[in-house]
Amino acid sequence: MNLRELISALNDFASPSLAESWDNVGLLVEPSPPHTVNTLFLTNDLTEEVMEEAVQKKADLVLSYHPPIFTPLKRVTWKTWKERLVVRALENRIGIYSPHTAYDAVPHGVNNWLAKGLGACTSVPLHPSTAPSSPSEGTHRVEFCADAEHLDAVLYKIKGIPEISCLTTLPARVEGEEQTRVSLMCSQKALLEVLALLSQNSLLYPKTEILLLQKPLLPRTGMGRLCTLSEPVSLSDIIERVKGHLQLPHVRVAVGTGRTLESPVKKAALCAGSGSSVLKGTEADLYLTGEMSHHDVLDAVANGISVILCEHSNTERGFLSELRDALAIHLQNKINIIVSEKDRDPLQVA
Repeated sequence: MNLRELISALNDFASPSLAESWDNVGLLVEPSPPHTVNTLFLTNDLTEEVMEEAVQKKADLVLSYHPPIFTPLKRVTWKTWKERLVVRALENRIGIYSPHTAYDAVPHGVNNWLAKGLGACTSVPLHPSTAPSSPSEGTHRVEFCADAEHLDAVLYKIKGIPEISCLTTLPARVEGEEQTRVSLMCSQKALLEVLALLSQNSLLYPKTEILLLQKPLLPRTGMGRLCTLSEPVSLSDIIERVKGHLQLPHVRVAVGTGRTLESPVKKAALCAGSGSSVLKGTEADLYLTGEMSHHDVLDAVANGISVILCEHSNTERGFLSELRDALAIHLQNKINIIVSEKDRDPLQVA
């Protein structure tokens, strides 16, 4: 497939607009066009060892779940390992694409895969995603009625306010009088200026209506998951299920205050990777994630919530095999898709 055709297909699989605002997703390194992709190489982390594997396997595009370029690079030299990744990629005409939190949000993504480790359950996002394109302009709609005497002057001043859009006028009849109904969309900043202008006219201001425009929520899409198990299961059983699903010999466990390893777990909140900010404040019997700060673990335990920590990338990497199969179907088996054998969590239990 042509690279740009493939990127379009990958964006359809999980729109980059679903990623968190702080994230760096999409095509990060692009060889000079035209660039044909015969082999797509999947990895959780793009390290130098993994890059050499991609070169040896003649990959044309690396899909790295974590973006190897996150903070801006001021130069591309041989000095740091991330700079060397870019050099090696361009030397070998390998593109680099990263989906990261876009894959966290989608219903067929990382968090739903992680939830399978709990057993039979239903899940909903902890922080639902909103439709990216609706509404496209403005955060508020303002409507008011004005008579002919004030209309032209008010419209003239409103048109001079930045960040105003969709300004329309329609005939209206108010209390038996012929008037004009004015409707506009505006940003939060412009709203303050519009209200300041209307408040100067004692006839206009009481007739003003303000509507907060909220984007609709996307079903089953968003950050984290709150999982309700079909049947309560002891914490010790959940631990074994998670270890089996992630193929780990050990996990770290903090038992909530007033709980034991035999206490039942009915609701579990989870977030792949680093889940503190996503899980915080959620009422559940259990938090499941890769890593949390010491103090966030203490807070959870004090609130009677047990915590299972599996290390950051261990809660993500196993998804790659499922992703390979899903992308093969999505891309109609047009390209070869392989999963890295060198990619692994940097932490080990010694």
